Amino acid sequence: MKYSIIFATLLASLALSACDKPTVVTPTIVTVPVPGPAGPTGATGSSGMTGQTGATGDTGPGGGTGARGATGEPGKASGDTPVAIPPTPAPAR
Repeated sequence: MKYSIIFATLLASLALSACDKPTVVTPTIVTVPVPGPAGPTGATGSSGMTGQTGATGDTGPGGGTGARGATGEPGKASGDTPVAIPPTPAPAR
């Protein structure tokens, strides 16, 4: 029993000493420059000159006259062909 108490104490001290100790991280301070007030407005620039107007272009040549179309054949004289004209139907009332 003497040895069990000593053994338990030794085992507990080894187990606790094997734990990782947290490392302390110190935050770094970053200084950010703050812009100052705006300066005075600069002078207005001069306007540019207006360019010259271009010359008017020449008129193109007129188109040529087209060729004459072909002449059709003259009609043939009618024979004794009867022509039947259907009667006009009466209008609906």
